[in-house]
Amino acid sequence: MSKEGQIAAAGFARTAAEPSRGTVEEAVRERLGRRSVVLVGLMGAGKSTVGRRLGTRLDLAFKDADAEIEAAAGMSVTDIFAVHGEPYFREGEARVIGRLLQEGPVVLATGGGAFMNADTRARIAAAGVSIWLKAEFDVLMRRVRKRSNRPLLRNTDPEARMRELIDVRYPVYALADLTVQSRDVPHDRVVEDAVNALDAYLALEPGRPLP
Repeated sequence: MSKEGQIAAAGFARTAAEPSRGTVEEAVRERLGRRSVVLVGLMGAGKSTVGRRLGTRLDLAFKDADAEIEAAAGMSVTDIFAVHGEPYFREGEARVIGRLLQEGPVVLATGGGAFMNADTRARIAAAGVSIWLKAEFDVLMRRVRKRSNRPLLRNTDPEARMRELIDVRYPVYALADLTVQSRDVPHDRVVEDAVNALDAYLALEPGRPLP
């Protein structure tokens, strides 16, 4: 049976066999232990918006890695890119995410490039459950056009750049523990999908020790 099939079956089995255990949210929090829920995906995928609502649903603090980086640096992500360059930003990003994972459990929204770092992926795998918020090209472009603070899209052909990012990053995002489709529906529906996916996924690992 495929990974998706196992998760779906586990979710059905849990619903049928454990109707009185408590809420899905309680089950997710219990099985997470000290691990965090880490959202990955491209700009415009909805990581911050969905993450904030997911934190509320799970009664966990929400952290936005980019916001934490800006607070630590005293300048915006756009200005960090402009003044110091992307490599400098990525080094700081890795340090901040490592620190936030140690403060778990939280719901953590990461920047679009964070999961591309192999060391960061390893830290997330050790201290969290990763969810790729996957969105189609048209959805991403509709969303990012509403904002002008996307350093990687500040060029003469942002659509071509977005397609390039999709080609390079989607195979790596696919390494995340779970994939939830981010689409043009009310955000709470995507949050619901994420909660149910977490519940079913975590039900497959009842004996995992706390990190």
